[in-house]
Amino acid sequence: MSIASGERATARASLGTVAREWTRIGATGFGGPPAHIALLRRLVVKRMGWMDARSFEDANAACSLLPGPASTQLAIYCAYRVAGAPGAIVGGLGFVVPAVALILAFSTLFLAQAPPRWVIGAGAGAGAAVAAVAVQAARGLVGPSLARVRDDRDRRARWFAYLMAGTVAAALIGPYLVIVLLGSGLLELMLQRRSRASAGSDRKALGAFVPASVSAGGIGALGWTALKVGALSFGGGFVIIPLMQSDAVHVYHWMTGAQFLNAVALGQITPGPVVATVAAVGYAAHGMAGGMLAALVAFTPSFAFILIGGRHFDRLREDPRPRAFLDGAGPAAIGAILGAAITLAVALQEGWQFGILAAAAVALLIAGRGVVPTLLGAGAIGGVVALAGGPLP
Repeated sequence: MSIASGERATARASLGTVAREWTRIGATGFGGPPAHIALLRRLVVKRMGWMDARSFEDANAACSLLPGPASTQLAIYCAYRVAGAPGAIVGGLGFVVPAVALILAFSTLFLAQAPPRWVIGAGAGAGAAVAAVAVQAARGLVGPSLARVRDDRDRRARWFAYLMAGTVAAALIGPYLVIVLLGSGLLELMLQRRSRASAGSDRKALGAFVPASVSAGGIGALGWTALKVGALSFGGGFVIIPLMQSDAVHVYHWMTGAQFLNAVALGQITPGPVVATVAAVGYAAHGMAGGMLAALVAFTPSFAFILIGGRHFDRLREDPRPRAFLDGAGPAAIGAILGAAITLAVALQEGWQFGILAAAAVALLIAGRGVVPTLLGAGAIGGVVALAGGPLP
């Protein structure tokens, strides 16, 4: 069954069922996008038979061509398939809201003005391991991305160039990383026999839009940061880190480097989409209202993509233009994750944090341990250090 034929089928699930099942996944989906995809497949293909395996895989591939959080878009699309547009809204909210609520609840503790000493230590310990988590995330993306260009010498050379551009941009010019991501995609699109004039006009429009948006302050700045996270990230959940870090820490000073590390760690140890981390940035910027606004702005594009374009997903997969764009933006995004790992490591302040980072790197990259246990262990060590009177950042 193709995506198109599936979309014409009669809705087969009540809104109550969608609310229950998608909220369950949102509340128990520890482990990031791979876990979300597995849970969704188990529900809609194996348990309920709402979609066949081919339709699900096609939908997953189509969502990977979209900017923003792919697993969130897949969750919304699956709900759209089984209960129409109302189901997409109900299911999407069920998938997203638990993570946002948990992030905001933890933010009141970890980002408070004077949190308890053990909380500071736990955050510093978990935050110290985040750079290793970023490297692990990038490593997992390198293989599939490089495999698409392995047999083409010129495309392989460009792949490495995009990777390096993303790495350097994330490490040195964070506020303008989005230009590098989009520019890499547009360049590759142009080189793959698309219109040079079209690509040039797109870049000109971007150049006029980004500086004005970035230079805005207050709520406008928070909205722009959240929009980058939700609509202009490519290549997995960790791309949000370089898109947020420079704005949150260096440009607008909503958070300290240590607090940003805490926020990223919270996004990893809570279930649901990693993009919910933006709620912690919003909370630091403008309190609870800022956290809710940031989440709303970040997740709205995902709903819009599905509600407006879901019926065209079959054509999206067959259109070479989205794939060509992703062939440039994708490796640049992987590089951005590696660049973010550098800046996250540089943000560490205490010697014992570097020890935790080294141990986390061994656990994740060599021993193959899970992200959540590793971060929880690092947090526990940090708490012990704090209670023992050790130095805190």
